[in-house]
Amino acid sequence: MELLELFLTFAKMGVVTFGGGYAMLPILQRTVVNEKHWATEEELLDYYAIGQCTPGVIAVNTATFVGYKNKGILGGIAATLGVVFPSIVIIGIIAAFLKNFAHLTFVQHAFGGIRVCVGALILNAFIKLLSGSVKGKITGAIVVVSCLLSIFTDISSVTMVIATGILGFIFAGRIQNIESAKKDGEK
Repeated sequence: MELLELFLTFAKMGVVTFGGGYAMLPILQRTVVNEKHWATEEELLDYYAIGQCTPGVIAVNTATFVGYKNKGILGGIAATLGVVFPSIVIIGIIAAFLKNFAHLTFVQHAFGGIRVCVGALILNAFIKLLSGSVKGKITGAIVVVSCLLSIFTDISSVTMVIATGILGFIFAGRIQNIESAKKDGEK
């Protein structure tokens, strides 16, 4: 029954997600973290980061991680199948009919509107995750530098995630030591 719940939950997300894994982030956050409590916000961010570094689609990888965390290998399979099933059905239907309608102006405008909405959803998810991730000046600087590098260079996502992970590892101990020293000084 729980495997079916994983499948159906991710299938519902797969049906309403246009624009790929980044657009799915607000839905994942609301459903997986807030409603189902299958992962914490930090875990979801970790799954997303790992999902960017591993082969495949971010949304599928993230679903697999969430399913695996909750029900092991079968949970990972159920969540993965759930998130891709609607896409397979929808793409099959669209492929059968789109070539007949793609040239129509209203279809082109509809897809233009969908792209704008997806951009807004991605920005919203970014802002929510940013507020939960930035814990101080160092992590704030990492965010700014990462954003600038991703905009102005061709550095791969894998390299970026690994580099920021190393920076976080290096500075995490320093941040904790500073916070501990402040608390000790207040006592």
